[in-house]
Amino acid sequence: MAERKPLISGNWKMHHNHFEAIQMVQSLSYQLSSDDYDACDVSVHPPFTNLRSIQTVLESDHIPITLGAQHCHGEEKGAYTGEISPGMLEKLNVGLVIVGHSERREIFGESNFQVNAKVKAIFKHGMTPILCVGETIEEREEGEAERKVQKQLEEGLQGIGRERIASMVVAYEPIWAIGTGVTATPEDAQDMCARVRQCIKSIAGKDASESIRIQYGGSVKPVNAAELMNQADIDGALVGGAALEAESFARIIQYRLQ
Repeated sequence: MAERKPLISGNWKMHHNHFEAIQMVQSLSYQLSSDDYDACDVSVHPPFTNLRSIQTVLESDHIPITLGAQHCHGEEKGAYTGEISPGMLEKLNVGLVIVGHSERREIFGESNFQVNAKVKAIFKHGMTPILCVGETIEEREEGEAERKVQKQLEEGLQGIGRERIASMVVAYEPIWAIGTGVTATPEDAQDMCARVRQCIKSIAGKDASESIRIQYGGSVKPVNAAELMNQADIDGALVGGAALEAESFARIIQYRLQ
């Protein structure tokens, strides 16, 4: 079985201005040790307006945190007011790009087809996608959670080679647990992440399913991080609110010490 190094990603969403972002990353770096970075990979995903500033801080201070983006467009360039191309992100040394987050799907109407185009564009520019999948509370109560997630994976990964699938990240985020304070139990999270891995196996084969990293996202906090991360098929966390403060995010990254 492939060795999967945990990945803890902080999605800042529409938070932190230029100065707050710099302060946050510097404060986070002071609280993390080389042992922490050896134990897991870490990424931060600030708003677009902060990417250049955070890139400068990470590179000038030699901080081993991966710079991530929250979103991008699927096209190289064009008349897409307000959008950012993957090529622009590549020039800022962005390493990871979140794609298909439930807020993008639910609020902005992103389809699986659009998500698929973005996954391909992200790979084309040498970056790694974090593909988000998940179900609503209604879909869960109706027994449709697995079908929903499988459809998102099959359509989102259409035309993507097995080796690329093996190298990427999938974030399972139950929509009903995002920003609500309600967290799936570790057992429920493990069950769905195991189902995600099975879906990947059916799409791309056993090797890809054993190599791909699966994050859990949905009200991850310092108090529940260790229990979630100790599940067999959970290889990391996509953290929202708790990633906005350096102390709480550092404690999640250091879950192994709890």
